[in-house]
Amino acid sequence: MFSKNLKYYRLRKAMSKSDFAKQVNLSSMAITNYESGSRNPDMEILKRMAAVLGVRVSDFLAVRNEGLTFNHGEFRKKSTLTVTQQDYVRECVEEYFNRFMTIVEILGGEVLPEAPLSGVLELTDDHEENAISLRHHIGLANDGPVGNLIEVLENKGILVYVCDLDNDKFSGMNGFVNERPYIVVNGKMSPERNRSTMAHELAHLMFQWPTDMEEGKIEEYATAISGAFLFPKTDALRELGVHRTGISKDMIQVAKEYGISLYLLVKRAYLSKIISASLEKDFYIQASSWGWRKSEPSRIEKEAPNLFEQLVYRAVNEKEISMQKGAELLHTSYEAIASNCCFGEE
Repeated sequence: MFSKNLKYYRLRKAMSKSDFAKQVNLSSMAITNYESGSRNPDMEILKRMAAVLGVRVSDFLAVRNEGLTFNHGEFRKKSTLTVTQQDYVRECVEEYFNRFMTIVEILGGEVLPEAPLSGVLELTDDHEENAISLRHHIGLANDGPVGNLIEVLENKGILVYVCDLDNDKFSGMNGFVNERPYIVVNGKMSPERNRSTMAHELAHLMFQWPTDMEEGKIEEYATAISGAFLFPKTDALRELGVHRTGISKDMIQVAKEYGISLYLLVKRAYLSKIISASLEKDFYIQASSWGWRKSEPSRIEKEAPNLFEQLVYRAVNEKEISMQKGAELLHTSYEAIASNCCFGEE
């Protein structure tokens, strides 16, 4: 669908309609008409637009699956993202899952695991209890480290998309594509923050949130649940001991094991009554002086979705699609597809 592709590539270039219109020597109304689908440009205009956006004309003409239904989660009311940035995130989500669902339809819907039911978990005031319920709901043990969280979610039928946005105020969002839950995280964040964000968005998806609960309270609960989900109290007591008189470097090893920041580990230690409030405060003051409040050093490897690539390579190897089609779906080169699909000759 040309109109959707044009909007996606314009937003990816971080260009307003007026700026884009000036560069292609058109009016803003013309761009609005093209993006709404009420008018179509001629080939000369297509070439000018492609040149400005740094894409090929064929990229504008890529087929979109009009049978997909998206239900995007709302951005927080206090979000500092501009309307353009919010639109960009949504367009990125739709463009990615359009390609993703294309290969799913080619191979058959059964290639995706059945996702756990959303919005069904009963919320309590005990966040440890809520976290255990969330773990049970997606088939995890009560305690212990959660490995590669993106792989865990994909294997549970929850789709994950990594969107690179140069704005540290955007951490993630959730929604549904054809009633299947998805989670988006900002690829510019640290791996630890991405894991916390995914657990946070997972809580948003799976719990029944009271309609009269204020947004701030919902965020507070989701944050508390995500921390307990990644580092349960039973693990905190076993790994750290029942009482600590200081924050020491051995705690970094525990943070690495559980894939969380030291900030989160200290918060969980305080909530589990392992450290005092004054010790927690002292750590935050010290960490802030190191610049950790905005950029704590990452200690784990970055996680990335691999289900989409896996399905494309499978389809290529089973002759369901050509290598060229695989390259188009993954936005990569023919050579990259060939190198990942074919064994070298003996």
